[in-house]
Amino acid sequence: MAGHWAKLGCCTKSVAAATRSGTCGRDWGSIPSYLSRLLRSLERQGLVRAQPAPNDGRVRRATLTRKGLGEIAELDRRADAFAKSVLAPLSAAQRERLVEAMAEVERLIQASAVQIQAEAPDSADARWCLTEYFRELADRFEAGFDPARSIPASADELTPPAGAFVVARLYGRPIGCGALKVKDRGIGEIKRMWVGPDARGLGVGRRILEKLEDFAREFALSVLRLETDRTLEEAQALYRKCGYLEVEPFNDEPYAHHWIEKKI
Repeated sequence: MAGHWAKLGCCTKSVAAATRSGTCGRDWGSIPSYLSRLLRSLERQGLVRAQPAPNDGRVRRATLTRKGLGEIAELDRRADAFAKSVLAPLSAAQRERLVEAMAEVERLIQASAVQIQAEAPDSADARWCLTEYFRELADRFEAGFDPARSIPASADELTPPAGAFVVARLYGRPIGCGALKVKDRGIGEIKRMWVGPDARGLGVGRRILEKLEDFAREFALSVLRLETDRTLEEAQALYRKCGYLEVEPFNDEPYAHHWIEKKI
């Protein structure tokens, strides 16, 4: 049962922390000011010590004091005790069901915190996402991936009214991106769809795609197209679930094996 205690303890701590701090349903754009107030409160209580970072005076680094470490240890002890008290009366099958349910709650809380916003395609977070995207393609494609050989999508082509670029963030950290490139005759192309491995399973890819479809409607587009490599099976599954259908090749992308489109 020790394994179940540990799992339930972790889930309990995560969910309780989000609930106690009021972060469930929070507007994550207010995170900096919220963290600043929280840090000042912890300092007043003697739980943390904050000092300017050596290489950047605008950044403050917080470390736990001896009192803060003691508080963390006590919180962990109480969470573990609670987990044991909940699990002890249950059968092994019931424990497994409870742990799975708590993990699902934690996952859904994370999903609700994801924010997707339009962004300049040459911003720091956008460039980071694209770097990670290209790195993953190079790892997964049978012959690797060279952006110079692929059909380009420059920053100018992904900036309104020529297109759009969106970044998904979880707790302020970039976890995915997607782009729309406007073509002629009311056609748009979906480009640069990527979600980081640690954020998959939260429905982020679908939400990015829906955001880009909203932009396509604003641009008065009637058809959305995209091409994809045969190794990206999870991406293909997402597009099909969202109503995209296989069509004849509409470009000469060297890394494509499937060409699909959707009327919007």
